[in-house]
Amino acid sequence: MSLKLNCDLGESFGSWTMGMDAEVMPHIDQANIACGFHAGDPLVMKKTLALAKANNVTVGAHPGYPDLVGFGRRTMNCQPDEVAALLQYQIAAIDGMAQSQGLELNYVKPHGALYNDMMKNTELRQVIMQAIADYHKPLALMLQSTPDAAAHKAEAEQAGISLLLEAFADRCYDDDGKLLARTKPGAVHTKEKMLAQVEQLKATGTVTTVSGNTLKLDVDSLCVHGDNMAGVQAIAEIRALIS
Repeated sequence: MSLKLNCDLGESFGSWTMGMDAEVMPHIDQANIACGFHAGDPLVMKKTLALAKANNVTVGAHPGYPDLVGFGRRTMNCQPDEVAALLQYQIAAIDGMAQSQGLELNYVKPHGALYNDMMKNTELRQVIMQAIADYHKPLALMLQSTPDAAAHKAEAEQAGISLLLEAFADRCYDDDGKLLARTKPGAVHTKEKMLAQVEQLKATGTVTTVSGNTLKLDVDSLCVHGDNMAGVQAIAEIRALIS
């Protein structure tokens, strides 16, 4: 299995610093850049795009609910037309700034609660797909690979967009293909288990679930996190494993 690495970046805001973007960027293939609604601001967006350009990293929009205080991790009861508008607004912002630096926006990966809600709610997922399809140029949608990937691909094809399916390097999977809730023991892997999971995905396209079952996943990209130096070092080790 050929795998890319993606990471959520550009999430600093004003004087508040989040993540280690400069240290992470050399090790990844795809940067999911916050668009100002859950995190990020115009200057952070500009600097993150420049880092991506310097490291030849593909750029994606990382839009979320308009929830700076909650970092986009709280569900908001937005109507379908509101969801479409807030997505296109954020996509257009990062797209315009990318073009000003000679970069092309390639895909969209919703953030936080919007991502989780999209995975659980068929209607919301289809609204998001249609909003991306209605954007003035082709963009892919990145979402979690699950046993329902074939159905998600069919939805995307009907909307006229392509999908990028992602797995999570550091998270344990439940038997149904969902991520094990963070409230449960073992939900976040140790470094050793994370690297073993990456090796397994690379070799067989599978993960081992919390109960020991083998789950087949169709994966294009691995999501990694670089909020601290240990995380950055782990990304570098994952990069070596999949290269």
